[in-house]
Amino acid sequence: MLVTLDPGDARPLYLQIMDEVRRTLVVGTLQPEDPLPSVRELAAELLVNPRTVSQAYRELEREGIVYVRRGQGTFVAPNVHRGWAERRALGLEVAKRALLEARRSGLGVEDLLRFIGEVADSEEEVPSDAMAAANQGDEE
Repeated sequence: MLVTLDPGDARPLYLQIMDEVRRTLVVGTLQPEDPLPSVRELAAELLVNPRTVSQAYRELEREGIVYVRRGQGTFVAPNVHRGWAERRALGLEVAKRALLEARRSGLGVEDLLRFIGEVADSEEEVPSDAMAAANQGDEE
């Protein structure tokens, strides 16, 4: 499971871990009944205190996203749905964080939307540019 933490993010680490687990569910990296890394494994990977991971797992369990099998570990709950509601909730959290950072940086909503559009446009151009370069190499 790929979990990344942002040291510049003001949110507590356990919330970042929770959001990363939710994200992996929404994008399909994790499926119902998949095991999560052990508390110690994930703590070692992320270089955080095991209590931080444990707190994130407890909160996810309370929300019904994961469950614990004694002696076996933590698993994604079988009834977790990855539908539109989860994608919307994840998107809203991303948007809130982006807006908060923009406001901290003195940017308005219009500026943020314009810059997001510019970044998206530039990222869409990269694959086609790379493809054109590859095609030129084939022609030579």
